[in-house]
Amino acid sequence: MDNTADATTDILTAAPETDPNASRSTTPKSDVFKSYISTGWAHREDTLPAAREQASFAAARRDAVSARFPGQRLIVPAGSPKQRSNDTDYPFRAHSAFVYLTGWGADAEPEAVLVFEPTAAGHEATLYFRERAGRDSEEFYHNPAIGEFWIGPRPSIAQVAADLGIYTRGIADLDAVYGAVDSTTLVLREADPAVTEAVDSARLRFAAEEALRDNAQDSPFSLEIGAEHEPDAELHVVLSEMRLVKDSYEIAQMRLAVDATERGFNDVIADFPRISASPRGERIVDGVFYTRARLDGNALGYDTIAASGAHATILHWTRNDGPVRPGELMLLDAGVEVDSLYTADVTRTLPINGTFSPVQRMIYDAVLDAADAALAVVKPGIVFREVHAAAMAVIAERTAEWGFLPVSAAESLEADKQYHRRYMVHGTSHHLGIDVHDCAQARREMYIDGIVEEGMVFTIEPGLYFQSDDETVPAEFRGIGVRIEDDILVTADGAENLSIGIPRTASDVEAWVRSGGWS
Repeated sequence: MDNTADATTDILTAAPETDPNASRSTTPKSDVFKSYISTGWAHREDTLPAAREQASFAAARRDAVSARFPGQRLIVPAGSPKQRSNDTDYPFRAHSAFVYLTGWGADAEPEAVLVFEPTAAGHEATLYFRERAGRDSEEFYHNPAIGEFWIGPRPSIAQVAADLGIYTRGIADLDAVYGAVDSTTLVLREADPAVTEAVDSARLRFAAEEALRDNAQDSPFSLEIGAEHEPDAELHVVLSEMRLVKDSYEIAQMRLAVDATERGFNDVIADFPRISASPRGERIVDGVFYTRARLDGNALGYDTIAASGAHATILHWTRNDGPVRPGELMLLDAGVEVDSLYTADVTRTLPINGTFSPVQRMIYDAVLDAADAALAVVKPGIVFREVHAAAMAVIAERTAEWGFLPVSAAESLEADKQYHRRYMVHGTSHHLGIDVHDCAQARREMYIDGIVEEGMVFTIEPGLYFQSDDETVPAEFRGIGVRIEDDILVTADGAENLSIGIPRTASDVEAWVRSGGWS
């Protein structure tokens, strides 16, 4: 990649010890160079875009947040890039709450901050971001983190305001917000440590000034500012629980994500000859699906699990460095994240030679029965945990029938027993949306013990996993892992399987695999 150190300092200038790349920098700093690189550029067009589709939905979400926190200033950062190694970062992805409230997805700018300023009528939302620098500034060519020469042009303030339908200001104006922080100001703590630190410092300053104003110079004062700051935690919880029920825009985006994911699965099956010929066939599966994610979306919604053979018994196998052998199963758990950052999450377990063995098919059918039982109970008004319970009833029944449990299925299902969970330790369902494990900060009474509502989207993903060294099962079961995962939309009177287009019955999966040359 390009030599980013060239933009850090003059090689003739003593470098600060904090600069890890100063020893290789060659960037000129002469006035002649600065003058030459700052001139001779064509005029930049500043055409204002029409508001994006999600702008009106994001505005409604901001109104809902405003109603929950009357009179309080709210600060929701986008976050900043995360370091991968030395001076290289992971691709930036804005915090999901920020995306939800602004509609700014894959193209969001790092270090942007959304502020809800309290007013008599509710709140005025303002988006602060690092506006593009003039070409006469050193930032334009000198800063590899934010310079246009290095990372491309940024939009203007006016363009972002028109695009998102939010009042927008430059990032430098955020200092005035920090200056106005009081004890009731809330910040989404995890999103950006630098913003959280600035808010915490401002709170302490405010508390000290209040103490002095009250002639309490000699009286101690305190303000809870750490990670357990309860009011901040409440903001995080509310922003998570708001996403439990999806609006029509979100549902449409998730359909797009599932459709792209289906194409990714088809790509994998079509590339079997190359996959099966490689000693690291799992890597090819991973790469083929990643290519589809980048073509039809923004990225992967999460690290792909391409687990062949005994690797399928490892729930989060993401090394993906093994062979894909005929006669074994491959568990593929993958999802495309579209540009709005909504993701799919689908798992299929494929017979590598196009045909399940009798034992493989018996396990597969048991998992499918569990998935179907869970789907059958989904409708508005049930408790979310009932979905898991329905799947577990089947898992307990099948493992008891096979003689794997020391007790009956009914006894194993008792809360203080759960023998069947040895073979499926994970849950059956999780909410899905901007995050693959969406709404994770929601309270238990709103999540696992919550009432299912129309518009919720969650997975149903039972499985059975028999480790290679598990002596509680016959040898022919060992080293086999099966999971079937679908993305479910709760409708007015039941449920819709968004991923139904991806084959899921044993016979359909066999035909699907054979259609791609897996034989």
